[in-house]
Order: sequence, then C-alpha cells, then structure tokens
Amino acid sequence: MSIENKTEFILEMRGLCVDGYSNEGWMPILKGIDLTLRRGEILGLIGESGAGKSTLGAAAMGYVRDGTRFASGSVNFDGIELTIASEAKKNTLRGARIAYVAQSAAASFNPAHKLIDQHCEAPLQHRLRTKTAAQKDAIQLYEQLRLPNPKEIGFRYPHQVSGGQLQRAMTAMAMSCRPDLLIFDEPTTALDVTTQIDVLSAIRDIVRVYNTAAIYITHDLAVVAQMADRIKVLLRGKEIEEAPTRNMLLSPQEEYTKSLWAVRSFKSPSKPAPKEDEKPLVSLHNIHASYNKNDKIVDDVSFEIFKGMTVAVVGESGSGKSTIARVMTGLLPPDQGNVRRMDKRLPLHYKSRSREQLRQIQMIYQMADTALNPKIPVCEIIGRPAEFYSGLQGAELKGRVEELLELIELDPAEYYNRRPSELSGGQKQRIGIARALAADPEIIICDEITSALDQLVAEGILRLLDSLQRELNMTYMFITHDLATVRAIADFIVVMKDGKVIEKGTKEEVLSPPHHSYTELLLSSVPEMDPDWLSDLLKQRG
Repeated sequence: MSIENKTEFILEMRGLCVDGYSNEGWMPILKGIDLTLRRGEILGLIGESGAGKSTLGAAAMGYVRDGTRFASGSVNFDGIELTIASEAKKNTLRGARIAYVAQSAAASFNPAHKLIDQHCEAPLQHRLRTKTAAQKDAIQLYEQLRLPNPKEIGFRYPHQVSGGQLQRAMTAMAMSCRPDLLIFDEPTTALDVTTQIDVLSAIRDIVRVYNTAAIYITHDLAVVAQMADRIKVLLRGKEIEEAPTRNMLLSPQEEYTKSLWAVRSFKSPSKPAPKEDEKPLVSLHNIHASYNKNDKIVDDVSFEIFKGMTVAVVGESGSGKSTIARVMTGLLPPDQGNVRRMDKRLPLHYKSRSREQLRQIQMIYQMADTALNPKIPVCEIIGRPAEFYSGLQGAELKGRVEELLELIELDPAEYYNRRPSELSGGQKQRIGIARALAADPEIIICDEITSALDQLVAEGILRLLDSLQRELNMTYMFITHDLATVRAIADFIVVMKDGKVIEKGTKEEVLSPPHHSYTELLLSSVPEMDPDWLSDLLKQRG
C-alpha cells in the first residue's frame, strides 16, 4: 500500500482502531472511527472522560502514546498514510503542517526560555524562516491574537504572563509554520470565563484568516457550539453521532447525546441561614498578602464561613482566589490580618500550627494528576493522613481506608491497590476527596476541582460533595471560575478582582439583578448553547 493517496480532504480517517496494553493484554481504545476534515473547517470532538477524544486527536498527527498502537484502519493526511509512514516522514509534518495546542500551556512551555525563542524553534528547525523573519512573524501573530504589547511580550518568560496570554502565545506558536491542520486539546479548560472569551475569539479568527483545518477537543458543549462547524460525539471509543453544529444542538438523535445536553441540572438544596448569635467556623480579617513586598496579591480581604455551608470564591485568573486558600492553610503567612477558627486566631504559618489545627483545614487540588503521587497505591494515598492525624494502624487503618472508598462511591475490592495511572480523571478527583476526608477535617477547600473534568463527571463530583456535606455536616470553600458550579453548590458567594472583594452575600443576593458591574461581566461571559452567542457578545462589547 502506498503512503501517497490524494483525497479531497486534508484529513481522512477510515475504520480507525487504536489498542492499549493492560494486564489483560491489548484492549481497544478507539473502535472503528471514521472522520473527514476539509481546509478551513473546524470539527468539534466531545464526550466524557475516557471517550477517546485525545487519542483521536493524537492519531491525527500519526501519533500513539507509549503502550498503545494502531490496530487497524487508516489516517490519511493530504495523501500521506500516517499509520505506516516512517517517523522521519511524520517528523517533517509535525510542527510544520500539523500542530498541536495542549490543554495546559503552563506545562507545555519550557520555563527557562523566552516565549519568542520557543515560538521560533519550529520554523527554524524546518528551515522555513530565518530567526529575524520568525521573530517578526511572531510579533504579527501576537498582534492578531490580541496579546498586549505584542512587540515586547515575546521577550518574557512563561511565568511572567497570565494563563490566558500563555494560551494565546501557544496558539501563535502552533501557527508559526502556518500548518494545514491544528489540533486543540481542551485549550480553554483551565481559563476563567472572561479570559476564555478572548482566547476563543482569537482561535476562531486565526483559523479563518489562514483557512486552517482544525479539530477542537472539549467537554464543554457551550464552547464547542461557538467553535465547530460539525460536532462528533464519542463514547468509550465509539462514535455515537455526528452532525452540523446547529442540527446537533437543536435535535440530538441519540439518548447519550441528549444526556450530555441535559447536564448541570443539579442544584444543591438551599440551607437555612446561620443563626444571629452563631460564630463562624473560619473567618478572615483584613487579609493583605503578597509573594514579595512589592507585589500585593490580596488587598484587605475579609469574609466568614459558617459550619455546614459552602462559600464560593469567584473571579478571574489573578484575582487572588488561590492565594486566599494558601493564607487559610498557613502555606502563605499574610503581610497583615489574621485567620480565625471559632473566633480564635490561628498561627499564620503552618509550621507554627498544632497537628490538630492542621487537621481542621484540608485542601483538594485542581489537577489530580499532579496532586496524587503516581508511585504509591490508593490505599497509601488515603491511609497516610488517617495514620498521621488519627494514629490508625493495621486492620483499623485498612478498615478506615475501605470506609472512605465506599464513601466516595468506589468499590474497595477494586480500587484499594490501584495506582493513579489506572484511574480516570473523575476517579482521581474522588481519591483526592477521600484523602482530604481521611484527616476528618472541619472545612475542605476545593480549588477548581471540576475545571479539568468533563461535564458528566463534574456533575457527579458535585453531587458527591453535596451528599458528603449533608451526611457529615461538611463545610466547603469552593474556589472556581465556573459560574454554573457556583449556581449548583454555593450558599454564599465572594466575588474577587485584583485582590479585592468586589461583592459578597448569599447566592440569591449576588446572582440576582441588579449586579455589580464586574459581577455582570462575569455572568455575561458564561458561554451559552447558541452558535451565535460569541459573535453577538463581541458585537455588543465593540
């Protein structure tokens, strides 16, 4: 079979099967996928975690991860059969004619090199431009992607720009060789809603200007509605259905697709307001915090968290949300102000807190992949805090770990000895919840814990947290930029911008009009299931 076979499509897959190796041998990941893509067209890939979206995106580059293989079928890129092409041939395509934009720009850039040097690497390697020409082109792309100070921003290091700016810089870098195909793998998942608007509009514009074909992988249906010409739905490696975007949104045919459209129906039941004489479980008083004395991150922040309640702290990237969490846990002592538990001051630094004080406030982190030690099994991940804080050992410790696994709705017999690599994203996040619960805390800080999860899995996590709250009278501080999550779980809301509290109150007070102008901006930036929403919003904002 020749690897050269010209077609009308820039990308065509036929009957593609990809297998992965496990203890049971080779198991199917993709099960006979067909896909076509023309120049200038954007195909949206959606489906829950484990559906095979990222595997399909990688296959479009002729790439399979370690432990996986092309089992059968075809991947034809502009007449080149990638499943049998040599690595040398594929390397001439990757970066030059096929480019990939990852979910986490922060993890994808080299922190030791300036943005513009990394941008120029591909055109220099493929001998498409001189360094001077590549730098000039980078600045042009930065302008097109609406990055601030386009002539200067490229000479910064990755840590010196915001998440949204870094994501746009990565899109510019992917465009550096003017590829024929771009693969976007969840490029806005970790961004706040206002930043996401800029990134989405920039991506859409750059694809249209250069007539580039694109695959847009996401679990956010409202986002894919703004980006895709067609939508393909995957479930456990199989195609469920495919249709033009408007048709898919108006009239999904399959029950699974309809279930995706119906997510986020969950709303936590309202709770009675705290009694007038009730002391807050945790309170922050006039907190000022910085990472160096000239770089204030949090500016005079005060709010209270009552027992059994959920306080949502919302705001854009850089607003100070996660810094507040670090102050509460003692990881970042404030420059001014104090943190109190039941109206008694806590030591500002975690090293000065007693074991009992450390136990009382626990955290669940955004990225379960990096929060869980990949080298140790689930039983140790959950067991260590139970042993440290409660002194449990032997059969008693084993029983506590099994109890916690049942509490997070995972079968102890199946998951007790698994390692994180053997878990899905949602299962890893459940293990993070169990680890926090193992300390028997009074309050759990949830830092963007659903932002990297597909909507079905995220809703399951929210339902689990709500169930645990009702069963254990648990208290949460929920850090998030997702206002759908806020509507689902919050009792009180604290809105932050530039390190300050802009607005705070009950969910009804904050989310009911009239809104503070910044809260209105956040609310109006939440994508809707309408293909015209982004275009209409950009017109309104001029």
